[in-house]
Amino acid sequence: MNFILHIWRQKNTQSTGNFVTYQIDNIDSDTSFLEMLDQLNEQLIDKGEDCIVFDHDCREGICGTCSLVINGHPHGQKKATTTCQLYMRDYANQHELWIEPWRAKSFPIVKDLAVMRESFDRIIQSGGFISVSVGSAPEANSQLINKDDADCAFDSATCIGCGACVAVCPNASASLFVAAKINHFERLPHGKIESKKRAERMINQMEEEGFGSCSNHRHCEVICPKEISVSNIASMNNLL
Repeated sequence: MNFILHIWRQKNTQSTGNFVTYQIDNIDSDTSFLEMLDQLNEQLIDKGEDCIVFDHDCREGICGTCSLVINGHPHGQKKATTTCQLYMRDYANQHELWIEPWRAKSFPIVKDLAVMRESFDRIIQSGGFISVSVGSAPEANSQLINKDDADCAFDSATCIGCGACVAVCPNASASLFVAAKINHFERLPHGKIESKKRAERMINQMEEEGFGSCSNHRHCEVICPKEISVSNIASMNNLL
């Protein structure tokens, strides 16, 4: 398989970036998307050129660092999939690919395709935890939890904080990420104690970081690799 790649290149946060076109040939259909970029980087090294910088870690759809927008779709067009879970066979009919980083003021570009997502960390530090003393771990069945609440808390907890919701939102809103982190705790007994205070702190921090407001476009729910529901946002708003 042969591809023409238009890849965003930018030296640092302060510089102006632009798309650079590369040709890569003889790519096996079972090659992952990131492995394809690895092969391109090997070619650039052989030519004495600067490698393309992109984030990755687990390459198993767990860590959420593979933040690429491919042909206008964060993590690509495939549903419930991170970039590292894509294979080049998924692009058998698309021989020309445009690859760029997340686009959001609150996610400044470090270099090329890598962005800084420390803003998410600061949102969690503002209130994404339980600070009250709840004692030692109780016996598993001593406090029953409604199954719907447990299921909802688990679904919210699957958020990997990748930032795709921000990248796809026309307002660059982080509401889905923040709501998932809030709802994860709020649905459980030991998390309800600080529900309102937690929501206020995290939402205030989200606004301080420069993220936009939710206007119910619902693109975030569609693009989320873990299929986090926008119902989390409604639950978050009910706490205020």
